[in-house]
Amino acid sequence: MPELPEVETVRRGLEPVLTGARLTQVRQNRPDLRFPFPERFVERLEGAVVERIDRRAKYLLMPLSTGETWVSHLGMTGRFTLDGEQLGEFEESAPIAGKHEHVSLCAVRGGTTTRVGFADARRFGFMGLIPTADVETHPWFAALGPEPLGNGFSAAHLAEAFAGKKQNIKVSLLDQRIVAGLGNIYVCEALYRARISPLTAAGKVSKPRLETLAAVVRDVLNEAILAGGSTLRDFANADGGQGYFQHRFDVYGREGQPCLAEGCPGVVKRTVQAGRSTFWCPGCQKR
Repeated sequence: MPELPEVETVRRGLEPVLTGARLTQVRQNRPDLRFPFPERFVERLEGAVVERIDRRAKYLLMPLSTGETWVSHLGMTGRFTLDGEQLGEFEESAPIAGKHEHVSLCAVRGGTTTRVGFADARRFGFMGLIPTADVETHPWFAALGPEPLGNGFSAAHLAEAFAGKKQNIKVSLLDQRIVAGLGNIYVCEALYRARISPLTAAGKVSKPRLETLAAVVRDVLNEAILAGGSTLRDFANADGGQGYFQHRFDVYGREGQPCLAEGCPGVVKRTVQAGRSTFWCPGCQKR
């Protein structure tokens, strides 16, 4: 599933085309994706102006001039296209046209018309229309923790959320109620850089180490966004370019390979936690 940097990369690619654009010629080609489309979806989008494009966790949010917000989630294989060109490249090809394109529209902005499509071969993505005033209290968003790149994310927040927690820190960081948008890849990378074992109980991590972790989480995400995200499996970014952060992974996907830390003789190990693969170095990442 695309993670926060990938969704942010798509947001930035859509922004210059959709911000301030009027939506016309809206088409919906099937009744549902992961969930049914909202009632009168086409009618409610047709003629609306996109005021801006935001991101909350792994959701794209587009407040409209109608007082509603158009919400999109990419799921596993969801992708937007501009004038028929997919927004980014995928390491594994997947069809983006024909029966797999489920929504299309034209965005008219400053005398320029751009055709925008949304395709999702596996249909794990979904879309919604929510009154803008109700977004924060909607079930999709009400329980989300702070954004890891926002002011609400800090060592103090983590210390409060982890207090007395016996669950390991890896799984705890994936809890969207604690931090919104963090996914498996970047949690592995952040814990490695912070030299914290993924097996450590969250409540046992000291405040100084949480200070390091909070800073490292920001660094890893910002680096991934600048690099265009991590193009793994079906992810595509927003301007036709491939994401290159996967070529910078220090630990993710490197099972059995030597640790990259200077002077560390360790070998990267893979452990399964809560059904997800954790990559880490027992030599560097101490409890």
